[in-house]
Amino acid sequence: MEQSGTSALLQGAVQDLASGVVSALRGGDHVRVSGTPAEDVPTGSLTLPAVRVVGADLLLPQVLFGTPPDVAEIAVFRKAVEAFPPRADAAPTVRWSHWAMRRTLHRFEADPHDAPPGTPAQGPAGIDTDPDADPDAGTDSDRLDGASWQLLTHQLAVLAPLAVPGAECAVSEAARRRPVDVARGFVRAVRRRDWQQAAGAGRWLTLLDGVPPELGLETGLDFVDLMGGDDPRVALQVQAARVMRATGAAV
Repeated sequence: MEQSGTSALLQGAVQDLASGVVSALRGGDHVRVSGTPAEDVPTGSLTLPAVRVVGADLLLPQVLFGTPPDVAEIAVFRKAVEAFPPRADAAPTVRWSHWAMRRTLHRFEADPHDAPPGTPAQGPAGIDTDPDADPDAGTDSDRLDGASWQLLTHQLAVLAPLAVPGAECAVSEAARRRPVDVARGFVRAVRRRDWQQAAGAGRWLTLLDGVPPELGLETGLDFVDLMGGDDPRVALQVQAARVMRATGAAV
């Protein structure tokens, strides 16, 4: 019962953060992640686990709008990256999600003048944030290339935070090679009323060339947004897709 209660509280904290990201995407504001400095976040607080669940999308408004993160925001984000490294036997989606957070941290914290050319960049906390160091890129690319279109769509939806303009990695390359399969997965998710998967797939499709025009992606995303109801994680993916679509972004 205690574990169930904690899970419910964590889910609520994740939804609160996701709601903040949606608000920031709509208005360009910062996401408020904590009322206390990162070093004062108490042990047992749900702030850091919630940030880890939301992942790189916590700083998505700053990535898309080109604005610097709030100092407290980036500090808590960094602390979450440090607190939850993937285990050696972690699933590929976990490793890629963590990598996406490190890449985002690198984007806002790395100083190219701190090291000679060719040296892998590191954040202030010593986190290896080399954006070229994909985790098992070749293996994961082959795995996604060989996956069924259903599994591909599921994996891409879980890794929706990787769907950002100009962010090259093995996952985005695999998605780019299979736009029709992702479109099929989007339709399947809508029919199954899996709004989170549909929203994540729709976000990827916004960035891909070769999407069948008969899909009606924009109308489909509006429908997903409507049917997703009050789920802020659905709204986050749909709003991200809208912002990227408005700017004509592509991977």
